[in-house]
Amino acid sequence: MEPPPRAETASLAPFFQARSVAVIGASRDPTGVGHRVVRGLLDAGYTGRVMPVNPAASTIAGLPAYASVDALPEVPALAVVAVPAAAVEQVVAACADRGVRAVVVLSAGYAETGAEGRARQVRLAQQVRRAGMRLIGPNSLGILCTDPSLRLNASFSPVFPPEGSVALASESGAVGLAVLQLATARHLGVSAFVSLGNRADVSSNDLLEWWADDPRTSVVLLYLESFGNPRRFADVARRVARRKPIVALKSGRSAAGQRAAGSHTAALAAPDIAVDALFAQTGVLRAGTIDELFGLGSLLGSQPLPRGRRVALLTNAGGPGILCADACQASGLAVVELAEATRDALAALLPAAASVANPVDTLAAVAPEAYRRCVEVLLAAPEVDALIALFVPVGITPAEAIGAAIVDGVAAGRAAGHAQPVLACLMGGQTPARETPLEGRGERIPVYPFPEQAVGALAAAARHAEWCSRPPGRVPAFADVRPASARETCRTAGDGTGGWLSAAEVRAVLTDFGLPVTAGGVARSAEEAVGMAAGIGFPVALKAASRRIVHKTEVGGVRLGLADGAAVREAFDAMRASIGAVDAAAADDGVLVQPMLRGGVEVMAGVTTDPLFGPLIAFGLGGIHVEILGDVAFRVAPLSDVDAGEIVRAIRGHRLLLGYRGHPAADIAALEDLVLRLSALAVAVPEIAEIDLNPVFALPNGCMIADARIRVAPVGPAVARPDIRAGRMPAPTTRRDPDHG
Repeated sequence: MEPPPRAETASLAPFFQARSVAVIGASRDPTGVGHRVVRGLLDAGYTGRVMPVNPAASTIAGLPAYASVDALPEVPALAVVAVPAAAVEQVVAACADRGVRAVVVLSAGYAETGAEGRARQVRLAQQVRRAGMRLIGPNSLGILCTDPSLRLNASFSPVFPPEGSVALASESGAVGLAVLQLATARHLGVSAFVSLGNRADVSSNDLLEWWADDPRTSVVLLYLESFGNPRRFADVARRVARRKPIVALKSGRSAAGQRAAGSHTAALAAPDIAVDALFAQTGVLRAGTIDELFGLGSLLGSQPLPRGRRVALLTNAGGPGILCADACQASGLAVVELAEATRDALAALLPAAASVANPVDTLAAVAPEAYRRCVEVLLAAPEVDALIALFVPVGITPAEAIGAAIVDGVAAGRAAGHAQPVLACLMGGQTPARETPLEGRGERIPVYPFPEQAVGALAAAARHAEWCSRPPGRVPAFADVRPASARETCRTAGDGTGGWLSAAEVRAVLTDFGLPVTAGGVARSAEEAVGMAAGIGFPVALKAASRRIVHKTEVGGVRLGLADGAAVREAFDAMRASIGAVDAAAADDGVLVQPMLRGGVEVMAGVTTDPLFGPLIAFGLGGIHVEILGDVAFRVAPLSDVDAGEIVRAIRGHRLLLGYRGHPAADIAALEDLVLRLSALAVAVPEIAEIDLNPVFALPNGCMIADARIRVAPVGPAVARPDIRAGRMPAPTTRRDPDHG
């Protein structure tokens, strides 16, 4: 049983169920924004009452016009405001006094224009909150709802898309217009569209909550330009994505250059890495282009999710089949060998020269009936999780006949109980005809112009199916950690001014969170180093302990395999001299004496802090390879146990941890525990700006940190990170946070 809608979700109902709309600022000029909204409502066949408001007109677009909000014959369910920004607050006040609960402000001149506009936007947001109203905008294109019983086009979009199950939200009005035009051209069925504008109140998070419970919506597509409140987005998206797929096109991937950083972890965190990490953890599928956004929306809105990654390819030409097979392999899909029974059934339908391997090549002159029956056979094959049907017209069989054959074959397969997704690729012909879905017999099959686009959409659907099948995950609580002690060490470092911790401070902080540091310590004289080495047991390693040195090997700051006291003494003196020649102060910081670690795989783990998303946890191959290979995965803290398993397995070098060429497998559970404790440390100690654990030796039994650096920065109490209780993911910070929803 679904839980009842939250009050803030229910407050969006007037936007999508409005039985009367007041258009305030409607003019008689056909090019005016307000007039276009009135015209859009009428042209869409809106079933409610349209009430234009204009003190200087008696009729607009053939409708009676009213001089003011007070003069309206009834309280409108929705008010669309299209007046100059300076007059908006007065209009909203009149709406509040009349009892209006939902307002769309199309007017520009707010935060997008500078400081004065931002101040005006803050006042508007405060005004609607005090009145208990909800606001979309300002600087919005408007909203649409294609429900046949409503047909609401409260926007100045010239197109009204076909009715369907895909909901769209855009932060950009221009992109919103393009999206609506493309949806109409490609016959993508839309349930609703919202142009968010400046998000002074209603945000994409609010819309996700609404569409999660909307029976007319099965897929949500988002165009995002920024995140105001990533933690609330994560909380909402994680819940919604398990019920309905979310596809996001997030702009702003590139940057002029990565910011300067003092650790491997921060240097590897590209500007957009936090967004990718957040989407991976919350089940949001990321599109790279508007075309990909629609390709995914078309598939997810019309076909079931695949139960696995095994794909059958049906084609009438060898070249497209090969291209499609190559794309499948590159995308992680498996073009499986068909079972003997499946091959025999196909052979009975096709000429002897045809290929019944996978891809199945029917030859160019395939008859529609044979193609239809091949579709049925492949859907009946238990070894097939999805089918891509490709066709290139060669002047013998028209593409329309093959399209109908695909629809009929799929319908027959559905009648027999087969639920694999089917995608079509009709190459050649005219756009958009070759991207128009095939429809009939209750089926809607997405069509793509090229094999790579079909494969990309299917691979994303397979990833989403896998994400939905995994357990939600829990953020563990560690009973053996000392957060107060670790925070005190970080808070007082450098007399409270921050910077890199000393080796002794680093060891103390890591130990406070149960992270596996090696035995040993910091020695400030050769004799002290020899004594520590004897206590540890030879052979040992010496490393420069100075917080001022980033790359120790470049200044002679690492000596390995020291077999006795004499070797330790000699190495200590040589290291001190080598470092002193570069930085005399660094030489006085002493050396770290550690046991030699043998075997295992060198990995790295770390933390870097994104100013908006907070701590990012990194894991990858380590040692000297980290900067060359860059094989590192990131996730947003706090990590759940499921996140920990995924980040360890996300790197390309994961197979090295499973054992290779006679080497034993690493202790994966110990690595997962390491990143979970690192995440807990990053959340509990907001002073931490960067952590670099490199290398960490992944051993058959456990793991061990061989080198570590921590940079801290002063923080005020207002930005301290919230406590995360065991078993809970981050909670949203506030109900509605202006510009940060």
